[in-house]
Amino acid sequence: MEFSQLVALASVVDEGTFDAAARRLHVTPSAVSQRIKALETSVGQVLVTRTKPVRPTTGGEVVLRLARQVGTLTADAMSEIGAAGDGTTAVVPIAANADSLATWLVPALAAAGPGIVLDVQRDDQERTAELLRRGSVMAAVTSVPEAVPGCTVRRLGRMRYHAAAHPEFVRTWFPDGVHPEALAAAPIVAYDRTDQLQERYLRKRMRRRSSAAHHYLPDTTAFVQAVALGMGWGMLLDEQIDALPAPRPLRLDPTRTVDVVLYWQQWRLRSPALEAVAAAVQEAARRRLT
Repeated sequence: MEFSQLVALASVVDEGTFDAAARRLHVTPSAVSQRIKALETSVGQVLVTRTKPVRPTTGGEVVLRLARQVGTLTADAMSEIGAAGDGTTAVVPIAANADSLATWLVPALAAAGPGIVLDVQRDDQERTAELLRRGSVMAAVTSVPEAVPGCTVRRLGRMRYHAAAHPEFVRTWFPDGVHPEALAAAPIVAYDRTDQLQERYLRKRMRRRSSAAHHYLPDTTAFVQAVALGMGWGMLLDEQIDALPAPRPLRLDPTRTVDVVLYWQQWRLRSPALEAVAAAVQEAARRRLT
């Protein structure tokens, strides 16, 4: 495998098309296509689907991980000898869930230090490990404790969620108290269709799913605002509740919470850039997570 071929593979997957990858690499689309074909010939199998966006095949995911590792090690080496220039900056792609990004993670990433470019992909904490498995990222904040093959895993801590709702919503929907039947019938605010926190809370109170309407707001700020404005009840962190102006959402039952335990998974790779990000994330988690 040639270095230029690995770079082309990573660029095609990142950009989604051969034309966009060519612009990124300052070559022609034909040159990118030839490099990918030569790489596929060298390994004896198709590595990407010729679709829009381009996606790696199962074999392509393995080679993509190699491409990213080689790229990171190259950038690290160039930086260490003082020869870093355009195209050699250490890029660290990571995956994280929305609530971590909205609360504790960004200050941690900012503390990782200069000379590191971050490419953060957002997904549910239960699915970020899959991005790691596919080679899309080098590290992930995830709720999956089992290490992805080729990765190490460390516990970060837990995020504790409370069922919360606007005081007027509580008076309207729970006039006789927050009993399970009323809770299951009341409108819910969910982040998206993969967000299971509300259903997990209901399962702790009763053995059935909600029968109420769900509002879906796939943005953390909009989600918190929707709960604060009384559109429905939802699962919020203490700091999200405390940061809102009065009248703040009420915790429906402070004794019942849903804890999401987070882990940091990263490739087994001796990279100063990746280790700097990992150290900053773990220190921030130690201070901010329970």
